[in-house]
Amino acid sequence: MGMTQRASWIQRRLLEYQHILVFIAPAVFVAVVLTGAPLPAQAGDGYWLEFWWLFPFFLLGATIVNTVGISGSALFVPYLIFIFPVLMPVLAPDAIISANLSPSTIVKIGLISESFGLSSSAFAFIRYGLVDRRLAVALVGGSVPFVIGGALLSFIIPEPVFHALLGIALTAAAYMLFKADLSHEEPSTVGSEDTHHVEADGGRPLPDDRGKPGSAGVRTDDGEVTRVDRHGDDYRYERTGYLERFANYSIGGIFQGLAGFGIGELGIISMIRTKVPVRVAIGTNHIVVAMTAVLASLVHVFGGGLVPGGHSLDLATTPWNIVVWTVPATVLGGQVAPYVSDTLDTEILKHGVGVLFTIIATALFIMASSGFF
Repeated sequence: MGMTQRASWIQRRLLEYQHILVFIAPAVFVAVVLTGAPLPAQAGDGYWLEFWWLFPFFLLGATIVNTVGISGSALFVPYLIFIFPVLMPVLAPDAIISANLSPSTIVKIGLISESFGLSSSAFAFIRYGLVDRRLAVALVGGSVPFVIGGALLSFIIPEPVFHALLGIALTAAAYMLFKADLSHEEPSTVGSEDTHHVEADGGRPLPDDRGKPGSAGVRTDDGEVTRVDRHGDDYRYERTGYLERFANYSIGGIFQGLAGFGIGELGIISMIRTKVPVRVAIGTNHIVVAMTAVLASLVHVFGGGLVPGGHSLDLATTPWNIVVWTVPATVLGGQVAPYVSDTLDTEILKHGVGVLFTIIATALFIMASSGFF
């Protein structure tokens, strides 16, 4: 077996069994937390079971956000601010932490949970053949300085101002999404069941990558990309529209650095508007959001000393009895998302994302008004 064939074989095995690797990561994380995490002195025998009820919500939330390709914190943060304080006195009356979590604690929970969930779903979308790696690399590279800048700004910008700005941005994004024409997105169904010789309906041969499961493959001809997912559906598009995507991902990158979400919400709009098929846009957006979320979390943890009055997150104060439930939930939701994305039609996805943006924007305006008054 030559080097190329060996690399192809390894790639295929990794993609086929990625779900095993993905589920090992949270299992190791939970095991490390249970055996070595620093706990409060008041922690009792029921400490680890106090917040089991967060699992179903974070599972549902992770499935939703990963299906539409946005950041998990876009749902998790409003939930922890508005709903968590209402449910906690009923479902966890003896918990030793405050029902009103501090902003830094909310950011920690969101970033830890989001990192695992996004990574899980990103692997799943890669396995489906729905990630444009060239677009992802360009978008991540262009977003890096804005993410870092936004993360550093988070140490000095007033929270109500940030919440209001992001609410306005998401409202505009929801409007653009409702107006977007997604008729170009529908894939063609490949008739052949031969995973190595897929063909379009008209008999024109389609790309096939022997290193990937199913019929997945990609080819670029004179700027036109032809992509086939593992089920044999093909998508044709061009990578034009770099300037519009750069503008949206730059603004989104600033918000991603500020609070861990924003780049996915604004970025997905620019890809859809520039005629990238919605399922490819969602899959590619996962890579961008996952990588920028990791970068933002690192700056949040270690970058506080770089700005006047800055601070860094203290992991010793993390509510570990919360994240041991939210991390597995987001990983499972990330694996479920591609199946949901694959079964829902374009119109449902489009309107679902628009409604989701509107709900998030409303929550952010409420957060902003509570800070101003």
